[in-house]
Amino acid sequence: MPPPTPRTLHLRGRRFSCLDFGGPGPTLLALHGHFGRGTTYAPLAAALTGRYRVLAPDLRGHGLSDNGGTFTLEGYVADTAALLHALELTPAAVLGHSMGGAIAFLLTERHPELVQTLVVADMTVKNQPPETQPILDITDWPRRVPSREALREAVETLGIPDTACFLDSAHHFPVGWGFLFDQADLMASQAALAGDFSTAWVRSAGPPALLLRAEHSFLLTPSTARWMADARPDTALRELPACGHWLHTDDPAGFAEAVAAFLDSRRPGAGTQHGHP
Repeated sequence: MPPPTPRTLHLRGRRFSCLDFGGPGPTLLALHGHFGRGTTYAPLAAALTGRYRVLAPDLRGHGLSDNGGTFTLEGYVADTAALLHALELTPAAVLGHSMGGAIAFLLTERHPELVQTLVVADMTVKNQPPETQPILDITDWPRRVPSREALREAVETLGIPDTACFLDSAHHFPVGWGFLFDQADLMASQAALAGDFSTAWVRSAGPPALLLRAEHSFLLTPSTARWMADARPDTALRELPACGHWLHTDDPAGFAEAVAAFLDSRRPGAGTQHGHP
């Protein structure tokens, strides 16, 4: 697969970076979670080469997109709608992991005409205590250190056992290594995502959906996943075994197979599958 084409768009007064993995087939817009960036979907794009064109933006405050400003779910949804309109990709298949999953189903609720199919990967609608601890305190995370390895060690010292997903956003700045996200921005963003979104989830009904749960998820419980599948019509539930929250990195092949099987089943001319496999 050739390297993705980086694209820069100016939307709603903010500069956004987006990776276009190209190729034939329908477009899949892939939204990352907190602390991530669009590069996390390179393995998925490679697995879908020749079948789907994956577009993976850096959401506001993440990656190479602009930091600063306000961080609300309304803002994230409006950004995503503006991106789809700017690229003339409506309606599109929309996939989101964690925070990206919430943005994806809120986009579907508020702009159903923009979404053809929906994939939500390991995101709950009950993102509040006691079910979850929705905010990871990163205020003391290092801003600049001499090396990428020093950045990893510093975060591990603060009690994070697996830093791989965070190091996707590690960057070599002129004055040392740090993260592309700003700590204050991400604290505000996490706070905006805390709450109960059950009503919005039900109201997103319309486009068919796939809900993917990681077997060892710390975010989406089995009971909430089952409720989500049962409460929203035409929603399939699938669990990926032996995976943690970052299921697309724990099992990239299984993740890609699940996404492709669902999208293939919903392409024009394909047989429609209902219920929960």
